Amino acid sequence: MSLQVGEAQSLTAASTALRDALAAYVARQLGVARVEVENLRRLAGGASRELWSFDVVGPGGARERLVLRRDPPGHHLQSSRRDEFVLLRAAQAIGLAVPRARWCEDDPAVLGSAFFVMDFVEGETLARRLLRDAEYARAREALPAQLADALARIHRIGADRPELAFLSRPAAGETPAAAELARYEQIYRAITPDPHPALELALRWLAPRRPRPRALVVVHGDYRIGNVIFGPEGLRAVLDWELAHVGDPFEDLGWLCVRAWRFGADDRPVGGLCAREELFAAYERAGGTAVDREAVRWWEVFGNLRWAVMCIMQARTFMDGVVASVELASLGRRVAEMELELLELTEGS
Repeated sequence: MSLQVGEAQSLTAASTALRDALAAYVARQLGVARVEVENLRRLAGGASRELWSFDVVGPGGARERLVLRRDPPGHHLQSSRRDEFVLLRAAQAIGLAVPRARWCEDDPAVLGSAFFVMDFVEGETLARRLLRDAEYARAREALPAQLADALARIHRIGADRPELAFLSRPAAGETPAAAELARYEQIYRAITPDPHPALELALRWLAPRRPRPRALVVVHGDYRIGNVIFGPEGLRAVLDWELAHVGDPFEDLGWLCVRAWRFGADDRPVGGLCAREELFAAYERAGGTAVDREAVRWWEVFGNLRWAVMCIMQARTFMDGVVASVELASLGRRVAEMELELLELTEGS
């Protein structure tokens, strides 16, 4: 019991320190002497990044709700909050529904690690509620077209914009499929703690079937149910841009069809919402490039492999003692789901 009390006291002290430092930072950004930060609370989700919501109360009593997205202090992460901030600004500039990005800070001395602040968007992110609650019946009907439209907009952001030069992209003469497959196979072989014959079979299936080159676009990289905010009317904002890169537009379409985002609704492979063809038709109507069904199928197979490797990565983070997280540890168990899906997707072909 004393340990639990000590942990609670430590957490309270850390939250208080964060609140005070955040209030000082926001006041500087607004050019005022002082603001109050109220209702600071850690949001669920974000296994590798921290999310905190809070209210800012200005000198005249005006109140607005904001969100802090921060690297966990003391952890060294490969993605950049500055890059994510710039991407949000670029998406906002073309009219995409995203939270308004307000301020970004690279100096870890301010809040303990790099971070940015964005507007709070009211709504829901839990896919199970979307797929099951009567409140979201209209959203379930509207979302396939809305998701397709948003994705077509993302792919029109402009991969050659100077401010997006930081985005990773295939080497000259290399296709996105070849680059991504080589990258994830290398990661898999470096980190897996035990054999996975189904993943080996998937690698053998993917290698000779890599899709042909096509025009490169900005790829969101993690476009799925769970990374959007929705309300009863449907889509409100696209979140989590940390995996964005330059590549094949069909990568995002295939990722949206990965089994893990259906939450049991396997008769509706697009996030538990609809059939693949409904998504493809809506994407084309929204101005996306004509969909190559075989290419999307390749990216869907690859997406299941990729998620399996990512689950192994998260589990290894726990196993190696880097982060003590039950969520990360449990993700290792989900590899079996992708193995089954990969066998079903590649059987007889």
